[in-house]
Amino acid sequence: MGLWDKSLRIFKCLCENTTQSVRQLAQQTGLAKSSVHRLQRAMERRNNQPESWVWETAEGRHWLRRLVVATLSPFVLKRGVGVETIREFFVRLGLKTQVGCSPAALRGVLQTLETTMMETAAAWEQGGMAAGEARAIIGAVDATFFAQMMLVCQDVPTGDIVLEAVADNRTLATWQALVDKRLAALGTRVLSLGSDRAKALMQLAEKGLECLSMPDCFHGVHEMVKSYALTVGQRLRQAHKDRAPAEAVLTSRPALAQGVEATPGGEVRRAEGQRWEEAQRTYRQPLETLSLTFHPFDLSTALPPTSAQVDSRLHAAVEAIAAFARRHHVPAHQDAMHKVRKQLPALAALVDFWWQGVGQDLEPFVLSPQWRQWVSECLLPMVYWDRQVARTRCRRKAKMQVAWQEARAAFDRHAITQRLAPQVLADWHAWATDRVNTFQRASSAVEGRNGSLSHMHQNQRGLPKHRYKVWTMLHNFDCRAADGTTPASRFFRQSFPDLFETVFPHVDALPRARQRKRAVVLSH
Repeated sequence: MGLWDKSLRIFKCLCENTTQSVRQLAQQTGLAKSSVHRLQRAMERRNNQPESWVWETAEGRHWLRRLVVATLSPFVLKRGVGVETIREFFVRLGLKTQVGCSPAALRGVLQTLETTMMETAAAWEQGGMAAGEARAIIGAVDATFFAQMMLVCQDVPTGDIVLEAVADNRTLATWQALVDKRLAALGTRVLSLGSDRAKALMQLAEKGLECLSMPDCFHGVHEMVKSYALTVGQRLRQAHKDRAPAEAVLTSRPALAQGVEATPGGEVRRAEGQRWEEAQRTYRQPLETLSLTFHPFDLSTALPPTSAQVDSRLHAAVEAIAAFARRHHVPAHQDAMHKVRKQLPALAALVDFWWQGVGQDLEPFVLSPQWRQWVSECLLPMVYWDRQVARTRCRRKAKMQVAWQEARAAFDRHAITQRLAPQVLADWHAWATDRVNTFQRASSAVEGRNGSLSHMHQNQRGLPKHRYKVWTMLHNFDCRAADGTTPASRFFRQSFPDLFETVFPHVDALPRARQRKRAVVLSH
């Protein structure tokens, strides 16, 4: 029988009759008189707050255990809050006499949590692999640097961290060894691999994994933006700055407005400002075209383009930016533009690759031409543009909404849509959603993961090495989307229990509050 079980027995007896002697309590609880006396004195010391009696009950003690574990799990393990801060939080709640709040005591609870979480997650992952439902990976890879370098590989559609390992270098041999071992354990393969075009990562995809090597669309656009956007913005700001004195005169003395505007200097400044405002709009148009072109459906017709068509349109947008720079005498950045041009064919290849995957999915069904037309020109465009509208926040969203409305109208009026039962339509919609999620234009997810790791690493000085594995496990099994799914449940196509509720019962006892000898003497 533990300490708290004995205390609970004494507390129940005192609740029935508060005027019992130590001998009577010992007889009723079956404990030694010395134990009863010691535990009764400990209860008196803990009774320093009006609500302290709650923690002496079974329900109160259970809730207190949940409070401590629920505080440590999200704040320390997930957010990087230090145990000294958590100690201060517990002390201000008046819990220092109820539970051990010292950093060492809290680290002991953390160690139990980490060990149990790792064992639980490993068992769940083994179950997922045994079921054989792991998806083929649409991966993104990158390296991030802390005290030690970490190699990160993430399945972009599901968000599952496939690999997160500390390494001495980021050569092809190191990547190959780690990825091959992980893929063998998962029993799956990689379909495509997105990266920042580091040579080792390109070789890993093309030679090691023999899959499509995908450039990052975001990196390509960013190369052009950082080359020309700053110069255009600076000249526009300078034109506005030069025009500001004239506008100030117009505001303060409206009678002089006609004269000021008619002066040669005023007209020149106004024309210069308008010219660079128009230049900025002209510059942004090819960037918008570049983004709207790189989709598996034509924005205006909803028909599937070929990689050659997408490549041609992407090159046209890039050349439009180069022509803009020459026309407005913006300093040329030939290296950046050459780098972007080299990546365009590989970007465009994703379109044909994605449609090949659609064909492979549909091949077992032996669909008629009418059914294939319904899938490729009605169902998939509707689901795809619906997903893009939900994810887009810039001005391109309006054009995507128009495309979605047109695709939805074509879907609703199609004869096959009108004939199918609701459950069959729901199954087709689920398949289309799953297929649409595999079209990944960027490796932004792994970049975001690197940023998250960097933030947590900076918060936690003197980080234990095993904490990296805990972060990976927490991301996969305890990071929930709006629909309640976790990356692991989406990757393995099965649901897993709530990690916290599974781990919480294993923390069966909280550390005892430390009673200093000096405090005991003073209490007498």
